[in-house]
Amino acid sequence: MTTLLETRYRTVLRLLPAYYREDREEEMVEVFLWDVDRDTQDQSRPTLGEIAGVAALAVRSRLAATGAPRPYALLGSALRHFALFAVLLQAAAAVVDRIINLTWSSTHGGREWDMFLSGFTGRGALLGAVAVAQWVLPLLWTVGFFALVHDRRRLARAAVLLAALPTLWPLVEPLVTEWAPSEPWFAVTSALLAWLPALALCAAFHRDAPPAALPAGTPGMLYTACCVVMGGSLVLLPALADAAWAPATCFVLGALGWLLLRARRADSTSTGCGAVALAALGLLLLAVRVAALSPWLGAPLPAAFIGGALAQTAALTLLVVTLALVARRDLATR
Repeated sequence: MTTLLETRYRTVLRLLPAYYREDREEEMVEVFLWDVDRDTQDQSRPTLGEIAGVAALAVRSRLAATGAPRPYALLGSALRHFALFAVLLQAAAAVVDRIINLTWSSTHGGREWDMFLSGFTGRGALLGAVAVAQWVLPLLWTVGFFALVHDRRRLARAAVLLAALPTLWPLVEPLVTEWAPSEPWFAVTSALLAWLPALALCAAFHRDAPPAALPAGTPGMLYTACCVVMGGSLVLLPALADAAWAPATCFVLGALGWLLLRARRADSTSTGCGAVALAALGLLLLAVRVAALSPWLGAPLPAAFIGGALAQTAALTLLVVTLALVARRDLATR
């Protein structure tokens, strides 16, 4: 006769995908009920620790690596590619932004340097601490990227979660200060661009997942290339630069390079996971690009700035559509 506790355990186990329950459900129920007196089972419930453990297992089994049905294996691989590409992009963007900022402030006279320092001082303890955190914590994207490619997963998780924290401040600031919200859509899309990869890394690079693998080159070479592309886009075209310009430029060139590399290799074993990941990342960047541009439409700004931003928006849109079509074709042929 089924007890109430067994029914409750089976209800919790429904968090797991069907393929996993078919193989392990009976065994897991037996383990859960092993040391519980049958006379007390109708008055007992699964513990919070047991529920949390099953929930974590449900994430791992749905983002599987090997031995799982193809849809789950593909989902896990696509999410791992997405996290890797996005963390690389964020890491390079954070470093380049700070190098450009420091270089400009320190080479254009004392007034510019005083303006740079004033962002951290004279604003009160809370805002000063927030300004320091916003400047320092995003540098941990670089720590997270190199920890990930060297299979230091705990360090990578901690680093990217801390690096993403500053993106929450524009959403929280109106609640704790008297400042009115500034460009809320840009704040929301920027937070999504940071937190979705961070959470994807934490979920998809579980203990059963394979090590992170880049499509070409070494981690240091690709990181340096991203920094050079972003820095060059800001130095060569300063009139077009806003918060979305450098990351979007790097993505456009990187995605084009990935498509060319894929075509040259004629890799018949491709599963489409890289294309899916890049399409998702491109869609996020497109949202950030549109959110950054929309407040300036209709404003008396140089035509070069508006034209450059619109051209970048069109390039991102075209790339996202192309990558989605490539991913659909690859997935259909496997």
